[in-house]
Amino acid sequence: MGFGDAIKTAFAKFSTFEGRASRSEFWWFWLFVAIITAIPYALLFTAMPADGETVGGAFWVWLILLIALALIFLIPYISVTVRRLHDTDHSGWWYWITLVPCIGGIWLLVLLILPGTPGQNRFG
Repeated sequence: MGFGDAIKTAFAKFSTFEGRASRSEFWWFWLFVAIITAIPYALLFTAMPADGETVGGAFWVWLILLIALALIFLIPYISVTVRRLHDTDHSGWWYWITLVPCIGGIWLLVLLILPGTPGQNRFG
């Protein structure tokens, strides 16, 4: 699956927590989200006030844009992550392993990197 197809699929299935998502679908969508949010994030830091200065209007614009993007991408990102976990024959509840301090995020990353199960599995 290519970059554009992955983005279209992720947004088309934004509330679908059933089925499977290939590695390419997940990682292309992850890259898209990272690039789109990195731009206002970087601009937010350029608009940060120096010590003792008041926050200017540009700071609030970039902060609001960043929050809006986070809300827009939240459900599609969780959805594609759950479907990616299904592709590796793991329950979507493994998403919450990230709440375990120190190793949770690493454990989820390993699960997301694993190749999908060939053929059918219990998730499709």
